[in-house]
Amino acid sequence: MHPDGKGNLADPSQLAQFEQIVLSHLDAAYNLARWLTRDEHDAEDVVQEAFLRAFRFFEGFRGGDSRAWLLTIVRHTCYTWLQKNRAHELVSFDEGLEDVESGAGPEELLLQSADQQTLRAALDELPVEFREVIILRELEGLSYKEIAAIAGIPLGTVMSRLARARKQLQQRLTQPATEEA
Repeated sequence: MHPDGKGNLADPSQLAQFEQIVLSHLDAAYNLARWLTRDEHDAEDVVQEAFLRAFRFFEGFRGGDSRAWLLTIVRHTCYTWLQKNRAHELVSFDEGLEDVESGAGPEELLLQSADQQTLRAALDELPVEFREVIILRELEGLSYKEIAAIAGIPLGTVMSRLARARKQLQQRLTQPATEEA
């Protein structure tokens, strides 16, 4: 990793500390970026840029929740990337996920797979501001307070967006397939 672009690494102890504290959250960072960008390759680019930013500003990290700190950077990097590449997706909109049991038979596994694809499609259709709070809460298991800190929004807004996102998911998941066509 050569964050300065000159082939020189920063203080080796700082690099080791960065790796120990931040790299353990790589999966969560990629997961958030994947859901916000809706593309695996774009998510990889965003995460790479976010990790470079995190390393660049690591001296300013004062301890605390490194996962929330990193996800805040990933979120900001995603929004910057979306603004440059897909500004039309950032239009503001003012308008419970359950675990899938592992089935015993092939029919149940097929149904679960179809359910997961339907859920993924419904999540992809949500506006980005709703998608991010659902992902952070339901898939990453963050508290409302942590989401508020990461997204830079009031706690009440987190709760409102979650409620709206859940309602929209419910509507998308319960509408008959004929209505979608």
